[in-house]
Amino acid sequence: MASDFADIPFSSIAVIGAGTMGSAIAGQIANAGLDVLLLDMPDDDAEDVNRRSIDAVDRLKKSDPPALFSKSCADRIKTGNIRDDMAKLADADWIIEAVVERLDIKKSLYRQLAEVIPSDAVVTSNTSTIPIRVLVEDMDIDFRRRFAITHYFNPVRYMRLLELVEGEDTDADIMARLKDMNDRVLGKGVVQCRDTPGFLGNRVGVYALQVGLAEAHDQGISLEHADAVMGRPMGIPKTGVFGLYDLIGVDLMSDVVATLATILPADDAFHAVGQDHNPVASTIASMLADGHKGDKSGGGFYREDRAKMIDLASGNLINTGANPSPLIDAANAMMAAGDDALVLMISPAKDAADAPLVQFARRVLGKVFAYAASLIPAVTTTPQDIDDAMKLGFNWQRGPFEMMDAIGHDTVRAMIAEADMTIPPILAAGDCDAFYRPQNGALMVAAFHPDNLAPDMRPVNLPPRTIRFHMLRRCLAPLQRNKAASLYALDGDLRLIEFHSKANALTDESMEIVAAAAKDHGRGIIVHNDAQHFSAGVDLTSVLALIRQQDWTGIDAFLTRFQHAVAAMRDAPVPVIAAPSGLAIGGGFEVIVHADEVIAHGNSVFGLVEAAVGVVPGGGGVKETMRRWLDATNDPEQAAWKTWMQIGYARTGTSPAESAKIQYFLPDRDSMEMNRDKLMASAMERIAAIHAAGYTPSVAPQITLPGVGLRQKMSDFMDKGIADGMFYPHDKTVAMAVATIVVSDTEHAETVSEQDMFARERRAFLALAKTEETLLRIATLMEKGQSLRN
Repeated sequence: MASDFADIPFSSIAVIGAGTMGSAIAGQIANAGLDVLLLDMPDDDAEDVNRRSIDAVDRLKKSDPPALFSKSCADRIKTGNIRDDMAKLADADWIIEAVVERLDIKKSLYRQLAEVIPSDAVVTSNTSTIPIRVLVEDMDIDFRRRFAITHYFNPVRYMRLLELVEGEDTDADIMARLKDMNDRVLGKGVVQCRDTPGFLGNRVGVYALQVGLAEAHDQGISLEHADAVMGRPMGIPKTGVFGLYDLIGVDLMSDVVATLATILPADDAFHAVGQDHNPVASTIASMLADGHKGDKSGGGFYREDRAKMIDLASGNLINTGANPSPLIDAANAMMAAGDDALVLMISPAKDAADAPLVQFARRVLGKVFAYAASLIPAVTTTPQDIDDAMKLGFNWQRGPFEMMDAIGHDTVRAMIAEADMTIPPILAAGDCDAFYRPQNGALMVAAFHPDNLAPDMRPVNLPPRTIRFHMLRRCLAPLQRNKAASLYALDGDLRLIEFHSKANALTDESMEIVAAAAKDHGRGIIVHNDAQHFSAGVDLTSVLALIRQQDWTGIDAFLTRFQHAVAAMRDAPVPVIAAPSGLAIGGGFEVIVHADEVIAHGNSVFGLVEAAVGVVPGGGGVKETMRRWLDATNDPEQAAWKTWMQIGYARTGTSPAESAKIQYFLPDRDSMEMNRDKLMASAMERIAAIHAAGYTPSVAPQITLPGVGLRQKMSDFMDKGIADGMFYPHDKTVAMAVATIVVSDTEHAETVSEQDMFARERRAFLALAKTEETLLRIATLMEKGQSLRN
């Protein structure tokens, strides 16, 4: 893959420190197709002196979720130790230091590096806390000129943020090379930060978590209600605050909080909710003393698989799910319909019991907004830097300034006052009624300067070929829109289909937009969104309702409309490019599999997972999988068996490389982008290239199915699996339903049309939908969040 990048800024790279972060950074470099040298301390007591770095690579190969695009990427990571292999750094052009956060150890390492590395080699530190001026205060000007901080977020493969920090002496050209390398080659969203304590991401993100802890305690809000409010309705991951503490590790979070307390200015608002003054600090101390460090140790704030939780007032364990909330139910309903629930959370409560939740939301957001705004212009001049840090580093859907614009600045000022915070100058001045503003087809963002708090509106700052559709969308009017999806016109007479329901689950309304694009197609169609996940599949809530109503005609009609829409998109007389990232599974994958080409982000997950809930793919997924295996094997029986196995097992590919092994990604046709922000640009460029070469429209495939005798082999396979305890009875029912699609009803092989394959999928889907076992599988997943085997 290295050859895919022109003019790579760095090609001989070493990482020193094979801990969690260092090994993961090396893994991402290997994911990009580059060789990397990973060094750690020697282990003279081990059989291999390089045991520490070797074990780190082994952990990468076994990690879940996978840290590597494919286990073969580990072959690009060469291992060694800093005693015996320092001389190998004589050829390095970029050395990344990721050793323990101890200043003495880092300084000692820099002195060793200065003796062996080339005079033009760049050195960066992955520190999250220590300022550059302290790190290199003992080094000469030549070393300081080539030194910067590259602060990656964990897990490195999945967290998009890279905080790039320059020192007073760092060369501007080196900063530009580091920015280009991380943006274009390693796929990071780069935010350039000043050399200030905590930089941006952790400073605002950890403050927000600490505020959540304190306000939940002070307002008497339960953990699950606090997480439900300070989660998806605010555009924050569903873990909220207490769930995120457990996920990261209560001990690790405590260390981060303690470190920030030592490095932030004495007058910083963080200290009011830090470790020493937070009302939840004693609860955390008790938990740690008892060994409750979070998910990794059997629980922290939540216990017994979230069936129990800590009561902040008493410290006792209480049941979760005991106190439903109309406000949270209303927010969930809005989000399921594709609506924004943020304003709902800070509006007067309709139910008196929900008034404390509204007060909690207003006080939390008021404090976070005040803190973020107080960092401008001293820490950064533009809200975009903080918003990007929170979106890329903490998976917020919107940054705090984007949220302020959505709520309205007058309401924000009121919330800040209610939270007993001082209104920051950039908000108090009243000169700025919106931090972002569309203007002449471009999105502008405010910039502020110490000597003038009147906003200077300028275009948002993005690297070359970077398009973030949630930003571009603010400058566009949809050609057609409903609650689930929208159709937009882009420059060059292109069309873009965007799904935007909850989890981008697909409904009839989603397919209306797909069908509309097939008619109003312009010169090309792009299927893309920049949500965390492209689509988690068909909306099973709607399917479950139809099953309970025994509306078999309704299910068949929905599947028919789905099939017609994706086929019409495929048959449009223009190139169709799917540009997914994140999950593209079930019905989401069935949409992109009907595109001419796929340009996928490196973290895209492809698969047809319907068998797990007791149904089969009904939108052409079986047909297209069978077609691809026929193309690969030229053997109907082998193609049918492979299709049957991977759909029956609900196999997924956790990267384009893994998806290629099961024909869900076609390397000879499809392509991959390391940076998801480049997907749209690549798709637009690809459509132009296809037109320049002369576009040949796709045609509906014909599929050759093997004779019916193969079904007996499939049946025998399932019977043995049940006897061996590998499968359950309904697994066989589902598997044999898949067999009715991919195996002929006749003795000999037969070639059937696409429409016949569509009909086979619908018949199999309906047959399974009528079973009590499938009803139970879907209901258990949708209503309890659990997978059922029966």
